[in-house]
Amino acid sequence: MQGSTPHLAWHETMELHELVAFQTGQLVAFKKKLPSLQDPELQGLYAEAIRSIESNLRQLLQFYPYAPGMERHAPAGHPELIGAESAQLLGFAKTAVRNYSIAITETATPELRCVFVAHLMQAIEFHAKVFNFMLVRGLYPAYNLDQLLAGDVKNAAQALAL
Repeated sequence: MQGSTPHLAWHETMELHELVAFQTGQLVAFKKKLPSLQDPELQGLYAEAIRSIESNLRQLLQFYPYAPGMERHAPAGHPELIGAESAQLLGFAKTAVRNYSIAITETATPELRCVFVAHLMQAIEFHAKVFNFMLVRGLYPAYNLDQLLAGDVKNAAQALAL
């Protein structure tokens, strides 16, 4: 980061975390799915997505040393890819909450709005379950930024190595 501030701001660090965590989960899922795809064109699209995400992660990970207070230690290990796989589920849950929230603001039919609201509440409850699963297992140390970012680096490195 030549010519700019010596570190990232807190808010951009959290956006960086969200992007890395989400893309890491998707990368794991896409790499696992690719060998089972039968359609060559769809295989090509998955391969392109994988290359794109790998490139994104490599670029984004270069900013982690500039995160506020980022300690230079490896996080405690977790079996296999549980961190990345649970992060993918958390990303799905967050996206569901966001999508239903947006859909509600665009809905004119009261009956459909009621269904969307019910689905939103279910999505919020599911998000809490996934978050707590990760928090209890040390996979999402929400109250420790150093550990959170170190976990991102570890999970992304595992996904890139697949």
